[in-house]
Amino acid sequence: MPGIDKLPIEETLEDSPQTRSLLGVFEEDATAISNYMNQLYQAMLRIYDAQNELSAATHLTSKLLKEYEKQLSSCHAVLSTQLADAMMFPITQFKERDLKEILTLKEVFQIASNDHDAAINRYSRLSKKRENDKVKYEVTEDVYTSRKKQHQTMMHYFCALNTLQYKKKIALLEPLLGYMQAQISFFKMGSENLNEQLEEFLTNIGTSVQNVRREMDNDVETMQQTIEDLEVASDPLYVPDPDPMKFPVNRNLTRKAGYLNARNKTGLVSSTWDRQFYFTQGGNLMSQARGDVAGGLAMDIDNCSVMAVDCEDRRYCFQITSFDGKKSSILQAESKKDHEEWICTINNISKQIYLSENPEEIAARVNQSALEAVTPSPSFQQRHESLRPAAQSRPPTARTSSSGSLGSESTNLAALSLDSLVAPDTPIQFDIISPVCEDQPGQAKAFGQGGRRTNPFGESGGGTKSETEDSILHQLFIVRFLGSMEVKSDDNPDVVYETMRQILAARAIHNIFRMTESHLLVTCDCLKLIDPQTQVTRLTFPLPSVVLYATHQENKRLFGFVLRTSGGRSESNLSSVCYIFESNNEGEKICDSVGLAKQIALHAELDRRASEKQKEIERVKEKQQKELSKQKQIEKDLEEQSRLIAASSRPNQASSEGQFVVLSSSQSEESDLGEEGKKRESEA
Repeated sequence: MPGIDKLPIEETLEDSPQTRSLLGVFEEDATAISNYMNQLYQAMLRIYDAQNELSAATHLTSKLLKEYEKQLSSCHAVLSTQLADAMMFPITQFKERDLKEILTLKEVFQIASNDHDAAINRYSRLSKKRENDKVKYEVTEDVYTSRKKQHQTMMHYFCALNTLQYKKKIALLEPLLGYMQAQISFFKMGSENLNEQLEEFLTNIGTSVQNVRREMDNDVETMQQTIEDLEVASDPLYVPDPDPMKFPVNRNLTRKAGYLNARNKTGLVSSTWDRQFYFTQGGNLMSQARGDVAGGLAMDIDNCSVMAVDCEDRRYCFQITSFDGKKSSILQAESKKDHEEWICTINNISKQIYLSENPEEIAARVNQSALEAVTPSPSFQQRHESLRPAAQSRPPTARTSSSGSLGSESTNLAALSLDSLVAPDTPIQFDIISPVCEDQPGQAKAFGQGGRRTNPFGESGGGTKSETEDSILHQLFIVRFLGSMEVKSDDNPDVVYETMRQILAARAIHNIFRMTESHLLVTCDCLKLIDPQTQVTRLTFPLPSVVLYATHQENKRLFGFVLRTSGGRSESNLSSVCYIFESNNEGEKICDSVGLAKQIALHAELDRRASEKQKEIERVKEKQQKELSKQKQIEKDLEEQSRLIAASSRPNQASSEGQFVVLSSSQSEESDLGEEGKKRESEA
């Protein structure tokens, strides 16, 4: 007998739309069987009623024919009894017991499914900021109970539907077999020579029915054992957020499927959350609502970016942004394990690892390379160097580029010691912190004051003008902050590549997926990080302090720049900090914009210096002109005084022998000034 299709009991806990769709096929088959059996029951009931009527009529006739009474009446009575036992009893039992059991289990399963959905929705709305242990315990217990009830009901419902596939054959064959056996027995009473071929056929049919029954019993026993094993193994999975120690996170996945809550905006400030089944298919994220036959495209996740976000005080939310930045979706996972696995899976798909022959092996190798790419501690480095042979004369703290570092390292970096770029014990900052809150006033002055509301297009609402309004260049980019760390050198682009490698490796090691999104405003005066929602300036980087900027050699979405500031971890007065960002395929554009801004600022500075020099020359000329005019006036006053003295000394020249003229203090001062003026004029 050909194999019978069965519902997979092992997939009842996942409760995917595909399983629901297959369940719908079996339910439609059960409904069709029920309708057909009702019609067959009515037809056989008519046969049974007709036979009873025939038996009653024959009994009445036998009374009239007394000599024929015993033989004829007993034959039809036996036939009626055989029809009742062999034809009506099996179909009546199938109709009243088996079909009603299917309908009852269907109603119980629907109630359990609705209770589970209500419990999941209540758990998804748990507040992350206002946690209440009692409420959380009640909600978790409700999810556990409803999920266990749904799983057990669904498994028994599947078992009943699978059993129905066998019972429908038995329910169809047994009444027909009983009917034919009753008729043959009836005719056999009056016939001594029965057809042996027909009897052999009936024997084979009976044997086939017994085989189907034995196969059904074995399959039911196997399914019952499977249900018991699954109940024991699935008990920890009923908890919505299982223990990560018992169920570790798999970061090497390139395919994943499961239920997620999707956020849909219904207004400016209002939104709804819909629970749908999501699964990955190649480089696409597909979604399928419950009841749909197939899934639809939700988003293209090739070269996309994914990060954990805080949204509406909900747990385990993450955001997916397409490669061009035009489309984004916010989804909510059910548990921390699913949250991290979804982010890792989408990140692996974004790198197009799924196109390789062994995607999971390559994903594991990439993650292992990221682990090895972390900067080793000095103690480990010294132990590592102490094990090397003495013939290799290398510095004790020298490090070589890891093969798993992101991007292709240049040949200069391979020959250059990485300790000359980044200190081994340098801390990494993954969040944007306003410099006003830091303890180093030198950095606060270098960065500028944060917290000021800024219009990214240079328009001011008040009467005062901002510093960037007079700037020729205004370009705005969407960026996500990855991290920053202090560096030793700021004259080599390799320091940016090494910083990118260490920050990305540290994020992979510490499972840091959250990134702060900002608007980067590039002007001729500075670079500003602006909050996209409140338009408040988070950080300001003076353009003259940006001494180096570069884009990743392979991943053009990554870019960074080095800022030279006062103070820092070193003992010198100046320190350099490297900032790393991720953009929407605009890394080169941002670097070109910064270069253009520095060129414009350089030309403006040169023009300003030339203008100041010209003004200084004009001031010197004006000062010299004033000195010359003053000198001429002094000479004129001296000549006038000389004439007055000569005129007054002529009439009294004879009588004034032995006397001299006493000049006033003002005249003596003017004479002194005249002598000094003559000296300056001669020097000029």
